[in-house]
Parts: sequence; structure tokens; C-alpha cells
Amino acid sequence: MIFVPETVRNRAASVGKQDWLAALPRLVETLSEEWKVSIGPAFTDATEAYVAAVTRSDGTEAVLKLSMFYDSPDINHEITVLRLADGNGCARLYCDDIGRGAMLLERLGRSLSQFNLPLDERRSHLTTAAMHLWCKAPQCDLPTGAQKGCWLKTTIKERWTMLGKPCSKRAIDHALFCADRRIEAHNDAQAMLVHGDIHQWNALDAGDGTFKLVDPEGLLAEPEYDLGVILREDPEDLLFGSAKEQSWADARNLAARSSCDVTAIWEWAVVERVAAGLEFTQINLQPDGGQMLAAAEALAEAV
Repeated sequence: MIFVPETVRNRAASVGKQDWLAALPRLVETLSEEWKVSIGPAFTDATEAYVAAVTRSDGTEAVLKLSMFYDSPDINHEITVLRLADGNGCARLYCDDIGRGAMLLERLGRSLSQFNLPLDERRSHLTTAAMHLWCKAPQCDLPTGAQKGCWLKTTIKERWTMLGKPCSKRAIDHALFCADRRIEAHNDAQAMLVHGDIHQWNALDAGDGTFKLVDPEGLLAEPEYDLGVILREDPEDLLFGSAKEQSWADARNLAARSSCDVTAIWEWAVVERVAAGLEFTQINLQPDGGQMLAAAEALAEAV
């Protein structure tokens, strides 16, 4: 028998994945034999996957991750990114089985969120990890930045209406305008492999003073997308003083570190802040959702 955290069991029940949950002990046993690993304790902070510490036959410490959404394209995207990154900026992928949603990954340390670092230092670590990941990728089935922009537009409009319009139309229109700008700017020939969801909980200690990223969504996009997601976080930073001045100062700071375009960073941050604010409001993740929408309001008013 294996220990499955309550959050994982509850999530599986809520999305109709009881069959996956029932088959999980046998799947763990099978993969431990196939990949020659000894299974250790499960990580209790997982939500949508069974994640356990394992040891390989050569003594290497690793992590076994089995996603309940094994039949989703998202798993294919995650594994594709990890294969292409090959340990640069992301956890190294030792083995995978897309059909079973299974990954054997490099064991890393604590998340960046547990270090309680100042905001600027956190952003520096996240930007460095992103820059190690970014590269020209061969043709693959990852979505493009333009496709992600279109998806964000649709999601923003649908959630805003469904949630009873929790922010002003001005804030929504501003985000949609910025999304249109980034969609129009997309260039397949210049697109890079990007993570797609960089934040301090998705960055783990690599043991050498740097951090590596986990749980990539995966896009072929302008690298400014990742930096916009980084700026999406910590919305309270924009709720005091001049939101417009502070947001542009933050974007210029990341642009200087990465040699990326400041306007593209700023616009992706606008879009992501509204999209995440609506998502967090929908799942009642507060005060984050309300703070993101409040920051979006302040920026829209300043336009």
C-alpha cells in the first residue's frame, strides 16, 4: 500500500478520477520495477499528482510524479519541455511515460517561497532560472504565444461574466487590448521555449545557490511571457503609491536583467494579472485574487 495525501484523493474524487486512484498502488509498483527505484514517502503538498521521493538503483535520489490527468495534452506539453530543457533551468527528466502520465525527475530542495527572500531577490532567482531554460526549440506540438494569448482572452471574458463582473469593464478591456498586442507581435521564427507558469512555488533549490523550475506548462513564445508571469505575482506591490510608475519600474528591472523588451513584459503582466485574478476569485483563493484585480484596476485607471 502507498500513502496518498488527502488533497490528492479529494481532487481525484472531484474530477472523476477514482479509477486512477484505485489503480495507483499497482502503477507505483509497476514503475518501481520498470525504472528500478525504491519508493519513499509521498510529498504531502501535491494536489493533482502522486509525488514521492524515490532512490534509483545507482543511489541517485529522484522524484516519481504520476499525474491524475495522464490523458490530458498538458502532460505531453510538460514532458516535452522537460525533455528539451535537458536539466537547464528545469528539473532534469530521467524517465517518462506519457501514456501513463509518469515522470522520474531530479530531486531538488525547498521551494523559493520557503526562503522568505526580498521581492527583488526572488525575482532575480526566477529570471535567472527562466533564462537558463529559454532556447530555440525544434518543431513540436507546444502551443504558441499567439495561441496562449487567444486562450487568455477567451478565458478572461468568460470568467468575468460568469463571476458577475468582479472588476470593471475598463480593467477587462485593458487586458484584452494588451493581449491583442502580444498576439499580433508573435513571430514563429523568433519564438523560444518558455516555461509558462513561473512563480516562487514552482522554483526549487538546486543546492548550488540557484533554483530550478518544475511543472512547466510549455509554450513557444517570446521570452517576455515568462517575465510577465513573474510580475503578475505580488500584486500588493502595486497597491501603494503610483501603480503605473511602479509596474513600469518593475518591468524595466526585469528587462535590464534579461535583455528583453520592457513593453512586452509589461503587457503580458497586465494580461496575466487579470486572468489569474479571475481564476483565483473563481476558486476562492483570497486575498490573492482580489489583490490582482485591484492592481489591474489601478493600472487601467492610469492608462
